[in-house]
Amino acid sequence: MAEQTASADRPGTAGIPARSAPETRDENGTAVQGATSRTEPAPTPGGEPKPDSAVVRDALGVGIAVGLSGFAFGVTSAGAGLTLLQSCALSLLVFTGASQFALVGALAAGGNPLTAAAGAFFLGVRNTFYGLRLSQLLALPRYVRPFAAQWVIDETTAVALAQPTRRGVRIGFTVTGLTLYVLWNLTTLLGALGAEAIGDTDAWGLDAAGPACFLALLAPMLRTTRERAVAAIAVVLGLGFLPLLPAGVPVLIAALAAPAVLWFEGRRAGRGTAGESARESGRGTTDRKGTDR
Repeated sequence: MAEQTASADRPGTAGIPARSAPETRDENGTAVQGATSRTEPAPTPGGEPKPDSAVVRDALGVGIAVGLSGFAFGVTSAGAGLTLLQSCALSLLVFTGASQFALVGALAAGGNPLTAAAGAFFLGVRNTFYGLRLSQLLALPRYVRPFAAQWVIDETTAVALAQPTRRGVRIGFTVTGLTLYVLWNLTTLLGALGAEAIGDTDAWGLDAAGPACFLALLAPMLRTTRERAVAAIAVVLGLGFLPLLPAGVPVLIAALAAPAVLWFEGRRAGRGTAGESARESGRGTTDRKGTDR
């Protein structure tokens, strides 16, 4: 009788139906029984969600600050001999400031147009790697991805990666991309029109706005020794090869810092494991000798 009472108190016994675990579905839509409900994955695990207003504020700050450097490009482009239409077309279609500055800088120095275009292309290759990471974080529908790809640049990537949730990533990417795209093209137009009135862009320091904002976003993300080592080696490689190679190539060489640090850490870990195994083997041999005696 006691056994029957105890059995009745347990779910799924003595007339009390067992409660099934909440049903969830995997990415293919297949029902998964017994799994807990899945919440939206956080791009950076452990991060605290930020209010939407804070994400928008940060994105607007980056977009406005960097967008103003379009003045410098418009002036530089006009000084390199490009027409107003050519300058605006570069900003509308290329929309990656470093590549645009590399192109017009090479042309202004009397370089071959094909060589200048090749340098700009190599400098823009990094955006491909940004896209690989952002495609996972944004998880946009397929029909939206070609349009979003136009906004995959340094600043949008930095703002997106700084957000702890997918919603924050999407808001940061969209607001930064929209603000920067509109303002960059507008200031390119104004800079090309008023090139003579603005004068020397170096005196204004507008060309440094983009890199300064990017470094300000990147610096707080370098939390571990590994990340700092990668950043330091990348800086050394980039600056070391800058006077030796065409524009854009030093950036690609600097990217080798990440696999180099990972290879070094893996080799060091392997040596540590081998040394520990040798010590364990030595202790085992000593123990056996003592037992034989």
